[in-house]
Amino acid sequence: MTTPSASGFGATMGAQGSQGLPQRPEGWPIGSFEDYESAQHAVDSLSDEEDFPVDDITIVGVNLMQVERVTSRLSWGKVLSGGAISGAWMGVFFGLLVGLFTNEFLGPLALGAAMGALFGLISVAIPYGAMKGRRDFASTTQIVAGRYDVLSKPRSAQRGREILSRKNWSSRK
Repeated sequence: MTTPSASGFGATMGAQGSQGLPQRPEGWPIGSFEDYESAQHAVDSLSDEEDFPVDDITIVGVNLMQVERVTSRLSWGKVLSGGAISGAWMGVFFGLLVGLFTNEFLGPLALGAAMGALFGLISVAIPYGAMKGRRDFASTTQIVAGRYDVLSKPRSAQRGREILSRKNWSSRK
């Protein structure tokens, strides 16, 4: 999993080898959690222990699934109005840029909005029309895990289990 860290944006937590290829996570399980937030809280409680080496810890999502959540029904009206609005905003942006470098401001702004709306209409109408009603809904897709295991390098696994057990974090479902 790639996360922002102190060593730079997108630094990986030991998940990639010297070749940059993904590798299986290593370590001993010290806790298993139903959701990612609980696994994060468990790791946070380990980091509260001053001398616990948190860089030995890895959170692993197990039993991955792709979840698609339907957010709305699509119609020609929604598709075309959405395309026109987003295109108009893009046109307004370009109109503002042109207006900054010319003597006239409203002309480029209006022309940019109109041309952007037209381009937006065309750019959404063609793909939506090509679908011929096979997908008349909008959705979002994400990858989620069935459970999240907290792994530790062997040198600190026993101590990690003890800390989580003492703080009642070893397994939250």
